[in-house]
Amino acid sequence: MIKFCSPAKINIFLYVTAKRDDGFHDLFTLMAEIKLCDHLEFDFNQKGISVECSYPGVPEDESNLAFRAAGLFFDRLLFHGVNKGKDRGVGIKIKKRIPLGGGLGGGSSNAACVLKAMNKWYDDFFSDSYLMEMGHELGADIPFFIQGGQALAQGTGEKLEACCPILPYHILLVYPGFSASTAAVYKNVDLTLTKNRKFNNNDLLNICRSDRALNIKGYLHNDLEFAACSLYPELKSVKKKMTEFLHEKNFMTGSGSSFFVLYSDYAEAEYAFKSVSNQWKKLGMTPNRSIFLTSFAEGEKHL
Repeated sequence: MIKFCSPAKINIFLYVTAKRDDGFHDLFTLMAEIKLCDHLEFDFNQKGISVECSYPGVPEDESNLAFRAAGLFFDRLLFHGVNKGKDRGVGIKIKKRIPLGGGLGGGSSNAACVLKAMNKWYDDFFSDSYLMEMGHELGADIPFFIQGGQALAQGTGEKLEACCPILPYHILLVYPGFSASTAAVYKNVDLTLTKNRKFNNNDLLNICRSDRALNIKGYLHNDLEFAACSLYPELKSVKKKMTEFLHEKNFMTGSGSSFFVLYSDYAEAEYAFKSVSNQWKKLGMTPNRSIFLTSFAEGEKHL
């Protein structure tokens, strides 16, 4: 077995800039990988493609992005005349920790991990840029996870630009115990509201392109948050309770359903982690709720 880490991400800021003719939306967002991750194991000594995952709700057939990524990789090997691709042999075991439908990119990260791991097994046959093109066929966030780190993304996510280093923060991350539909949230976006948000694309680009470490805390924003909270009243309740418990602003990542708070001091972050954990236990809220203490550069705790 060959093992790889498949990290989650958060959106530090996310602006919806337009709706495209194809029904998708153009974005301007800064994404960053975090240390919360799934673990993938690969067995190349088998025939056929298989995916194994015991996490509730994760498919193990062709509807799984990791399965589709493996199939696409073998198809491209055959297209380029690599005979080994005919064997189509890889078993993928996913040990999942990233919650489903939480706006953390777990499925996209898994698919990117498959493409990178298989490429490594086949002696880096494809370039990173080619892997990113392959990934974009499967999902908008996959190219980001192939590139890794933190990056500005524009268009539907395919236009990526590496960002300057960001100052480290400890991240309190709350998954409310249920997923949010990405398609439904985007459908609920009111572009007349997002266009009224005051931000300067060029200013943010220049800041992220500078040589100085970026203090991201002053740029936190998500245009999808209002749409998600109006669609799922439970999300609005979670956000309100987190504010009451912590007396800190919290922000949604992606199209939901997870929220995060940033802390520069670890002791303060750990206190917040324990406080939220205890408060929700007392309230007897959703048993599937997950609370993580993670970071951009250090390990994580999990409840």
